[in-house]
Amino acid sequence: MNEEKSKYSILYVEDDISVRENYVAYLKRFYEDVYEAGDAQEAQEIYNAKKPNILIIDINLPGKSGIEFLQQVRKYDYATKAIMLTAMSDVDTLVRATELKLTKYLIKPISRDELRSVLEIAVNEIINYTTYTNRIIHMPDGYYWDQNKEKLIADGKEIFLTRKEKELLTLLFSNLNNTVKSEDIIYELWYDYDQSKVSSLKTLVKTLRKKLPDNFVKNVFGIGYKIEV
Repeated sequence: MNEEKSKYSILYVEDDISVRENYVAYLKRFYEDVYEAGDAQEAQEIYNAKKPNILIIDINLPGKSGIEFLQQVRKYDYATKAIMLTAMSDVDTLVRATELKLTKYLIKPISRDELRSVLEIAVNEIINYTTYTNRIIHMPDGYYWDQNKEKLIADGKEIFLTRKEKELLTLLFSNLNNTVKSEDIIYELWYDYDQSKVSSLKTLVKTLRKKLPDNFVKNVFGIGYKIEV
């Protein structure tokens, strides 16, 4: 009887092609979505596009190191689980990077059983620890919204929002998948209601849409606006 594959996705980052292909083939036996990258730049592109649940990263990569890649991820994302692969000589450097919030680091060479055991720990963390996961809302085209920091991120960079744009986006995300009436938005953002505020809201929505994925803020005709994820 075949074992059901896990729904959680993995990005495996390793510059040694033969090693990477070997482990990716193994992981695909147990996980539906397994992505692979040979360097930090490729890994960043895949991370931005796919938002994998778990990262497996070799510390020694051409160009930027595995630590530098994970540091970039951790600027805005502490939800994604990370497992670092390291040589014995790299351990001191890795241990000093405590802000990276690793699930575990493994000293190479590693066995398949050892890797799979650590992945099970990572999955259990995802299932049982949801605080950080809930604060990040993933959006199309590599965008995401950090609810705690009220920041809009695309391709690893913060997008500037005016105060009103941020207030509007916060309000819409707090009512995710539900329509917020235009009147309620106006009272929330401007504290009173008149025709000039109706025009101001339309202008605000228009400028905010330019900073978001296409058709992300939806107009519910005659009622208001909504965001669906």
